[in-house]
Amino acid sequence: MKKFLSLLLTLALVLSLAACGGGDGGSDSGASAPADTSGPADPAAPPAEDVTITVAALASGYEEAYPGMWQEVCDAFTEATGVKVELICDKNLEDVIGPSMQGGDFPDVIHLATGREKGLTEQFIKDRNIAELTDVLSMTIPGESVKVSDKIVGGFTDTSVTNPYGDGVTYLAPMFYSPCGLFYNAGLFEEKGWTVPTTWDEMWELGDKAHAEDPDMYLFTYPTTGYFDTFIPSLLYSAGGVDFYNKALRYDEGIWDTPEAQQFFDITAKLAEYTNPITPAQANDQDFTQNQQLVLDNKALFMPNGTWVVAEMAEAPRADGFKWGMTPLPAAGTGARVSYCWLEQAWIPAAAPNLDAAKQFVAFLYSDAACAIFAKGSAVQPVPGITDNFEGDNKMFYSIYDNGAEAAMGGFAAYGSVPGLGTVREEFQDPFNGLVNGSISKDDWVAGVKEASDQMRANLIG
Repeated sequence: MKKFLSLLLTLALVLSLAACGGGDGGSDSGASAPADTSGPADPAAPPAEDVTITVAALASGYEEAYPGMWQEVCDAFTEATGVKVELICDKNLEDVIGPSMQGGDFPDVIHLATGREKGLTEQFIKDRNIAELTDVLSMTIPGESVKVSDKIVGGFTDTSVTNPYGDGVTYLAPMFYSPCGLFYNAGLFEEKGWTVPTTWDEMWELGDKAHAEDPDMYLFTYPTTGYFDTFIPSLLYSAGGVDFYNKALRYDEGIWDTPEAQQFFDITAKLAEYTNPITPAQANDQDFTQNQQLVLDNKALFMPNGTWVVAEMAEAPRADGFKWGMTPLPAAGTGARVSYCWLEQAWIPAAAPNLDAAKQFVAFLYSDAACAIFAKGSAVQPVPGITDNFEGDNKMFYSIYDNGAEAAMGGFAAYGSVPGLGTVREEFQDPFNGLVNGSISKDDWVAGVKEASDQMRANLIG
């Protein structure tokens, strides 16, 4: 864990100019508020009496693992501050809060990460309609005597995930973090006597062997193309190292014509040939667990995912002897094996009606009380000591950085709206479905990435 935290500090420095993960671009998933011109609220000002704030939180696998997690945190905040909370918690949060926001009714706090299919958070980032949170770092946590900055692990508030405009200002609060990699059935590997591949040549060899032994068994699947927002950065980092990685994240001119980029394109396109062909039909926010089920049924050996998948699939049937395994990506050109550190975010709309109380709530998310509640759902805040007593799967997952994997953080730079230009997911990731089903070629995909990058680079925000 110590090695992981030192890596985060290093990566925070080199990634501070990149922008929020998952990309940017147009989305009609929700309305954005007019930009806040009033300036940040006084961090020392207490919330007004009889305030009720609205908190909108995604009901993810963590909420499934510990039902009522978010309500318990809201209740603890009310007990500590006297501020009442109305909670909106839903798997399809964008659909629930989007219509009301279009009418000008905004929640005070939203917990919704970038990289979602509907791109609501990216929309707010693009329109600069998120309130500044830098002053929250200097707040004293409600119910405690320490400041927020004293509780958050160094580096987590200096990345492109939290500071999307590269201006040193924090707009998104770092929430649950998770090592991401390729998840697999460790029990199957033990049964077969297989070794987990550490290079891509070994991956192709294993894929051929497994499919020859069982025609229903494929090397790869993915829940949705959205999960390539961790896979792509990891592979870019492994192919070209930190400098290449940062240039790719900002769409540097000519970056996609380099040998490192060619290796990235070649590996990704070849992986499509080894993907279970049923995957694209199920790669959506409603059916994605069916693709995850392919790994539990030994119909796919690997899938990109994060630690939350264990809770999501806790009640799912599985092959005899199934055991979760997780590995970083096989090494590409640099020889580095990389595990992306996924970081969820909480943020405040610029038009939140109760800005001071909303910031108090964000500060409370790093309290000992909140962290303990989140931990019951295996949701890990970037606060020291939380992982010290982990056991079982979580101990294995969070030790990946102590076992040789390098950590990558950050995401593609934010850019303004351009007619006809989609999000990074739409332009870079979604075409993978077409690579798998044969509706597009690798050359088509590469040409699309280059064309989109030219427009993204010309319209960078910040």
